Amino acid sequence: MKKAISIIGIILLSASAAIAQPAAVQKAGKAVFTLTTFKADNSILSSTHGVFTGANGEAVSSWTPFIGAARAVVIDADGQQHNVEAIYGANELYDVCRFRVDGNTQMAPFTKSNAAEGTKLWLVGYSVKKPQCKAFTIKSTETFGEQGYGYYIFNEQAAENTADCPFVNSNGEIVGLLQHSKTNNDTHAVDVRFINSFQTRGLSINDAILRQTAIRTALPDDINDARLMLMMAGEKNDSALYAGYISDFIHMYPTAIDGYSARAQMALARADYPMADATMQSAIDNVTAKDEAHSAYSSIIYQKEVYLQDSSYQAWSLQKALDEANAANTINPLAVYQHQIAQINYAMGNFSQAYQQFIDLTKSNIRNGELFYEAAQCKTQLGGTTDEVIALLDSAVGVNPDNGISAPYYLARGQMLDKIGEYRKAVADYNKYDTLMMGRASHEFYYVKFKCESRIRQYQQALNDIAHAIVLNRLEPTYYAEMASLQLRVNQLEEAIQTADLCIAIEPEYADPYIVKGIAQGELNQKKEALETLLKAQELGDERAQGLIEKYKK
Repeated sequence: MKKAISIIGIILLSASAAIAQPAAVQKAGKAVFTLTTFKADNSILSSTHGVFTGANGEAVSSWTPFIGAARAVVIDADGQQHNVEAIYGANELYDVCRFRVDGNTQMAPFTKSNAAEGTKLWLVGYSVKKPQCKAFTIKSTETFGEQGYGYYIFNEQAAENTADCPFVNSNGEIVGLLQHSKTNNDTHAVDVRFINSFQTRGLSINDAILRQTAIRTALPDDINDARLMLMMAGEKNDSALYAGYISDFIHMYPTAIDGYSARAQMALARADYPMADATMQSAIDNVTAKDEAHSAYSSIIYQKEVYLQDSSYQAWSLQKALDEANAANTINPLAVYQHQIAQINYAMGNFSQAYQQFIDLTKSNIRNGELFYEAAQCKTQLGGTTDEVIALLDSAVGVNPDNGISAPYYLARGQMLDKIGEYRKAVADYNKYDTLMMGRASHEFYYVKFKCESRIRQYQQALNDIAHAIVLNRLEPTYYAEMASLQLRVNQLEEAIQTADLCIAIEPEYADPYIVKGIAQGELNQKKEALETLLKAQELGDERAQGLIEKYKK
C-alpha cells in the first residue's frame, strides 16, 4: 500500500512539474546562447548569455562584456558558433545592448505588454540539450521611458551562471533579461522590448557609448542614414572596419550603387584593378539605376587613368571611361553625366570638344564656377589669349564670389595676373584665396604670395607671409634665405642675421644666407665678423662675395 502511494506521489509531482514548465517555455530555450568577447590579443575579455530576438541574427544581452572588445562570438543552443557582426545600440544605465550575429538564428517571440506584479515567469538557462527553467514570481514592477517599459524585481535569487538569460511567460514569450542585483539578493529583469527597440541612425557611428567597442555599429534601416554612416566610416582610417560597413551596405541595399562604388574605391586604392572592375560589373548587373552604375564605373576608370598612371590595366582606358559615361547619358541624359564626358574629353586631349561642352553646361541646371574654370583650362591648352582666359576665370569667380568653392578660381586668376605683371590685382586675388581658405593654404602658396607682395613693396605683408610659409615648412632653406634678404632690404639688420643663422643651421652649404648675414654684419659695423662670413660664401662659390669683401675691408 505504501508503495502504491509512493508511485501516485511521483505521478502527481511529474504532473505538477509539467504544469510549471509549459512546452513553450522549454522551446524558448532554443533561442538562448552564450556570449564570449575577446580583446585585441584574442584573450577572453568576458563571458555571459543572451537571447535571439530575430531570425537573422538579431540578439540582446548586457553591454559591459562588449566594452573594450575587439570581437565577440556566440554559441547557440545547437552548439553552432556565430560571429558578432554589428551593434545596434546600447544603454549604460540599464547595461543592455542589441546586436547582430552572422547566419540564421532560432528566435523567441517577446511579449507585447508589461507583466503584472505576482505573475509567474520562468528563467530559461542555456543548454545544448534541455535547458533548466526555474519559476520566479514578480515581486514588484516599475516602468520607465516614454513607452512605459517594464522593470521587474523578484525576491528569489538566481544562480550566478544565469546572467543575461531570459525570463519568459507561459506562452514562451520573452519578458525581460536577467540582471543580478549588486546591492542585495534580489533578481531584476529589464524589459526586452526596450532593448529590442535600439536602432542606429547615420551619426550613430560617432556615438560615445558604441565607440567603447571595436565591433562596428550596425547600418541603419533608412538608406539615407546608411549612406551617411558609410561615408563617415570611410573617414575613420580603418580599412578592415570600413570593408565590413561596405559588405553590410551591399547586403542590405543590393540595388543601390553606394556600396559597390565604395568597394571599388577600396580596390582601386590598393591597385587591385580586377577586383574594382568585377565590383562595378556586378553593380551594373544589380543596381536599379543603371545610369548611376555606368557613371560610377566610368568614374573609377577615370581616376585610375588620370591619377594612377604608374600602373597599367589593359581592360581600362580613357576611351572605356568615355564609353561608360556615354552609356549613362544615353540611359538618362543628365547634365552631371555630360560634365563627366567633358572632363574625360579634356583628359584625352580633346580640348576643343571639351571646351564647347563646358561652355554649353554653363547654360544648364548645374551652372557653376567649376565649368568656367575648366573652360579656362581648355582655352589655355588651345593657346587662347590671356584676356580670354582671365575673362573665363572672372566668370568662374562671379558665380559664387564669397563661397569657399571659389577659392581655386581666385588662385588661378591671381597666378595669371601675377604672370602678366598685374601684381596688385594678383595680390588682391591671393588675399581673397587666403581668406576663403581660412589660413589653410599651402606653404608654396604663401611663398608665391610673398614674392608678389615684395614686387609692389608691401614689405610687412610679405614678411608675414614668408613667416607663415616657414611655419608650415620649417625645413625649407629658401624660405629663410628669402626672409633674411627682405629683412636686410628693410634695414632689419639684427633680424636678418638671426634668420640667416637659422637657414645656415638647416643647410650649411647654401651661400645665400652667408651673403645676407655678411652684409648685415657689415652695416652694423661688425666688419671682422662680416669678412669671416663673406669668406665662407666665397668658399661656397658665390661670386658676389669678392666685391663685398673688398667693400668691408676698407
